[in-house]
Amino acid sequence: MDLVNNVQYGVLLLLGIAALGLEVWALVDCARRPAGAFVSAGKRTKTFWLAITAVATAVGFVSVFSVLGIFGVLGVVGAAVYLADVRPAVRRYSGGPRRDDRGNQGPYGPW
Repeated sequence: MDLVNNVQYGVLLLLGIAALGLEVWALVDCARRPAGAFVSAGKRTKTFWLAITAVATAVGFVSVFSVLGIFGVLGVVGAAVYLADVRPAVRRYSGGPRRDDRGNQGPYGPW
């Protein structure tokens, strides 16, 4: 039984670390975007999303060992909403090279 418990603990620890990585990625990405891009994209303000992703990261840090608890899941959901909904909309207004769905630049960048 010790082997099964150790494997379960290892899997949950890996999930917790992956969740924390996702939350940190969302926080860093949000911090790098200009505030005007959020308004131009029709999303909430940068301050709002920084607060959401910062709380999600803090909760993820605290719940690394209990990622399947209610707070761990809520932290992942907050970061996932930013990454899946807000980030793609804000990227269009952030400046820099524009890329299509496959990562190609255009019309004057490398294909």
